[in-house]
Amino acid sequence: MTKKIRISDLPDFDPTEYLKEEVDIAAYLTAVLESNDSALLAAALGDIARARGMSDIARASGITREALYKALRPDAQPRFDTISRVCTALGVKLVAQAAHA
Repeated sequence: MTKKIRISDLPDFDPTEYLKEEVDIAAYLTAVLESNDSALLAAALGDIARARGMSDIARASGITREALYKALRPDAQPRFDTISRVCTALGVKLVAQAAHA
């Protein structure tokens, strides 16, 4: 007989544990960008900022820590200026490529 596992018994998944290396961060952002979901992008940048240290990213981006948490929550719709400043603080850049190469 197979033992049933309840979802509530599973541990919470925290992506910050896997976002220590720049190559992992780049792969994560690339996958998120392919979804064309701005709220998911905000949440992913929030994950990366938490992995790097939210206070440090807030200071480097010139955005208060509280405003950064608010802008990078999963249901947020941050302005491009905010995304750009956070990406600069994280040391990553968003790159465009032809959709139909």
